[in-house]
Parts: sequence; structure tokens; C-alpha cells
Amino acid sequence: MGLETEVGGVRMSIAPEPFVFFQRSFPSANMVLVKGDRPILVDSGFGGDIAETRHLLRQAGYPPESVTLIVNSHYHCDHAGGNHALQRDHNIPIAAHRWEAGLLNRRDREACSAEWLAQPMEPYAVTRYLSDGDRIEAGGVSLEVIETPGHTLGHVSLYSHEDRVLIGGDLFHSDDVAWLNPYREGVGAISRAIESLDRVAGLKITWASSGHGEAITDPKSAIEAARARYGKWLEEPERAAWHACKRIFAYALMLTDGMNEEKIYAYLLGAPWFMDFSRHAFGEEEAHAFVGPLIAEMLRSNAAEWRESKLIALSPYNPPPLGWPDGPSKPKEW
Repeated sequence: MGLETEVGGVRMSIAPEPFVFFQRSFPSANMVLVKGDRPILVDSGFGGDIAETRHLLRQAGYPPESVTLIVNSHYHCDHAGGNHALQRDHNIPIAAHRWEAGLLNRRDREACSAEWLAQPMEPYAVTRYLSDGDRIEAGGVSLEVIETPGHTLGHVSLYSHEDRVLIGGDLFHSDDVAWLNPYREGVGAISRAIESLDRVAGLKITWASSGHGEAITDPKSAIEAARARYGKWLEEPERAAWHACKRIFAYALMLTDGMNEEKIYAYLLGAPWFMDFSRHAFGEEEAHAFVGPLIAEMLRSNAAEWRESKLIALSPYNPPPLGWPDGPSKPKEW
């Protein structure tokens, strides 16, 4: 299970049959292809990476037109951004948790947290609403839907009892945890994340996929580590706030391929997430007072560095292609 192969610079971990795990660089999240008579794609990557997404599916022997269903672990743009082109060009139905699906299909401005996060998201429609305990059939493979809120309120994981495989989205990672958003997902987000971990800890899992980073071959240890870290956040909520701010800001630096100081100030002071965290998590009455401390923390933690007067994210990433997106990119505009 620990072996890997590489396709076009993207690692495909040797997952248990009939699963294919694509470990992708930012801005895309990882994907899982469930092979069978009715192939399923779990998460679809970032919208600007759609050419790579199509290439990966073809290299795995399942061109996009063969996919019968896309299932989203949650509706953030790195996981659901490829939905637009895949649904538009191949008429692929999309499944998501009913709460997130309802927001999205109503074109609610809070859908995908795209406006609050200041992240681009092209339009799509959810055709199948999911609830806890639902079954998804890939043709020879049966997956149970498990509600695992925390990172988002409608986050779901998929579990194969027969294969002892968990497709976990951003529930937990091999060496990190998901950032949490109390301002859009509720003030109990940390407690919900812990309860979600406790729930999957009771399952028989021998292999798990993560939305970012490597596949997980020791799920028990990864779950315990994530739970311990979230437990510390309950005692020290400011840790959760720093983690979220660094993750969101680093992602913005990736989408812009770096920002100079003037652009940083303009971006942060216009970003709803920054206004919420600076005021409510760090007690800054004037948001601009938090710009300097955030930049300093990005540098201290090696999340970013200055290169030729631009602040650049240090995690590997592929900048979106020039001219993308060329249409509506916020739910209120869809």
C-alpha cells in the first residue's frame, strides 16, 4: 500500500483495489477514483486545474465521460472546483451533503464559503442530496456516507465496510489537521471535528485517503494525533485561529502566485475572513493592525517567504492559468 507511481507529476498511491488515489499539489485537493461498473470520482480538484484532472482520469483508464457520479466531501473550491467543467462537458451528476447542496442550488452567497474566503468558484448544480447512512454504489463497490462535520458543517466521508477503506476528505491528514471556521461553520466546529474523529475511530479502517498530503496507512495513529491537536485547540482557541489564517492566506498567495506589500494590504483588508479573525479571534479593532503580525507569522512558520518583493507561499503549487476563470466565480453571480 505504501508504493507509489507518478503520472504527469502527480503521485498515484497504490491504494487497495478498486480505488485510485491521486495526490495533487495545491490549489487542488486530492481525488479518489472508485473503479467499478459505475465509476465514481470523489472530489474534483480546483477549477483552474481541470486540464490536469482530465489527464489524470484518462491515464488511470477512466476518461471523464466514463464517470457516473462525482461525490464531494465538502464544497470548498479545492475539492469541488472541477465540478463546473466536468458537469458542463460530460453531464456528470454531482452528490453532496444536503445542507451544502441546498445552499449551492439556491445560489446562496454563503455557498462554498467562496465569497467569505475570497476564492473563485464556477457554477454547478448538485443532483443528489446525501444524508448520514446513505449508500453509494459504484457497481461492485458499496460506500456508506458518514456525516463528519467540523471543517465544514456538511462535510462527509465515505466508508467501504468490505474493503476497510475510508475516503476522508479533510477530516484528518497524515501530518496535519484541517483549518476550522467558526464564523461560517459555527462556534462548535472544534467539538464537532473531535466527535467526527471519535466516530470514525470506531470503524475498522486499514487505509484512508486524505484531502491533502499522503494517503494514510496507519489511520488509527493519524486519528489520535488529530484528536489530540484539536483537544489543545479547545483549551487555546487562538491556536485554531492562527492555523486557519495561515492556511487561507497561503492559499490566496498560491492563487495570485505571490503578492507585493501593496497588494497584500488591499487583499487582506477586503477579505471577509481576515476581518472576522482579526477582530473576533485576535481582538484588533482596526483590521490593518493585524496585517503585520500575520505576515510575520507566515515568515516565522515557513509558510511563505519574500522573493523579489513578493510574498510567496512555500508549499508546492501550480498557479491558475492566465484568464481563468472567464465567467462568474461567486455563487451570488451564478
